Amino acid sequence: MENITKPFNRRRLIQRAAQSLAVCGATGVASAIDYNKPAPGSENLTMEETNGLTILRWNNRAIGAYRSLASQKYPYFYPLAGPVSGISLVAESALPYPHHRGLWLGCQPMNGGDYWGDTSLDQGHIQSHRLPAGKGTPLSATFASRCEWVRKDAPSPIEDTRKFAVGVDGKRRWWLDADITLTAREEIVIKSAKHSFFALRVIPELSPLYGGVLMNSEGQTGAEATYGKPARWCGYHGKTAPNVVEGLAIMEHPENPWKPCPWFTRDYGHLSPSPFAFIKQPWTLAKGKSIRLRYRVVMHAGTPKKAGLDELYGKWIA
Repeated sequence: MENITKPFNRRRLIQRAAQSLAVCGATGVASAIDYNKPAPGSENLTMEETNGLTILRWNNRAIGAYRSLASQKYPYFYPLAGPVSGISLVAESALPYPHHRGLWLGCQPMNGGDYWGDTSLDQGHIQSHRLPAGKGTPLSATFASRCEWVRKDAPSPIEDTRKFAVGVDGKRRWWLDADITLTAREEIVIKSAKHSFFALRVIPELSPLYGGVLMNSEGQTGAEATYGKPARWCGYHGKTAPNVVEGLAIMEHPENPWKPCPWFTRDYGHLSPSPFAFIKQPWTLAKGKSIRLRYRVVMHAGTPKKAGLDELYGKWIA
């Protein structure tokens, strides 16, 4: 057999090696070093929006997410992380009432529809349409959406616009501001509804049933003392890790409707600043009319007193 081996050629070997490296670069094969230090700006508050999901990060750790997929009953926030532990302080689903989703806005009944529970989307569906994100800073971010409340074979009762602003205040406190305008597409009539509007569900560790504390701005604790009582804020706190106490609270703006608004509270971990479980006469909103709702949700380390919730409330409404 003829020997076809060619003599060793150093120049040819170097040329082929260079060609191989060029091909690797063109095809995107990663080198041993990608980032040799944290990505620029990752130590700040950053936001990413993609496919019905808005992710909020602080110091390159996810601290919150707004979920608005078309397959969902309604948009909601989950997680909302404790500033020390990084554990979500809201539950995406927990017993009892596993349809409670983190922090959300809904209502049942609403002109014959269910915009709250785990019924089919045909019986009530809050569809979200994302609006362009606002400008952010190293310590803040803003985004917005427009929502339509729809039901199969029935007129849409409401549309709303939602503006959200996120702020970070050091390593022990951050907050989410919600500014929501609801406009009636048809006359709205609510006779009674304990499942209504802005609400949250906390993780078991924060609820009184599991050793946590339900407390309002007046110092009242537990569902028996806080249920139906007006307050500037109301929330839960408890141990999320050994030697770590964290909590979250909803603050209600004094210019919201129904002031002073009674709170719907439960020891298993659900609360809502809503009057509709306590009204004696039907509440109506005429077609074309709007109401504005403003809330601040605070994720904090320590007890409400140590977190300075009263001071923060005063600055918020000033």
